[in-house]
Amino acid sequence: MNVPTNVKYSTDHEWLKIEGEFGYVGLSEYATDQLGDIVFLDINTIGEILAKDEPFGSVEAVKTVSDMLIPVSCEVIEFNDKLEVDPGLLNTDPYGEGWIVKIKLTNDTEVADLMDSEAYKAMIGE
Repeated sequence: MNVPTNVKYSTDHEWLKIEGEFGYVGLSEYATDQLGDIVFLDINTIGEILAKDEPFGSVEAVKTVSDMLIPVSCEVIEFNDKLEVDPGLLNTDPYGEGWIVKIKLTNDTEVADLMDSEAYKAMIGE
């Protein structure tokens, strides 16, 4: 299981990569494996300010539909439009081309509450 060290993880299996004042949010490889083949994303929060753990959209897989929770308080800036054409990027490249939303953090102290790769591996039993 790929668990990169350059991102932080939530207990709900979202990851956060910080780049300056912005961040990128996606689903961990563990989450995408559990969901199965992802066929659709519904992201209706672009331009909204969300509190930590609020839903920022939903992901639809062959097996289920699940809410995705934002790992830190932020403004949702952009949706990765590549996922409109190929939602399967979440399965094939969850930490690269499969990022879901770009955000602007509104409370960067919350990043400290997220797990590093070692803590996340322990949580998922890796």
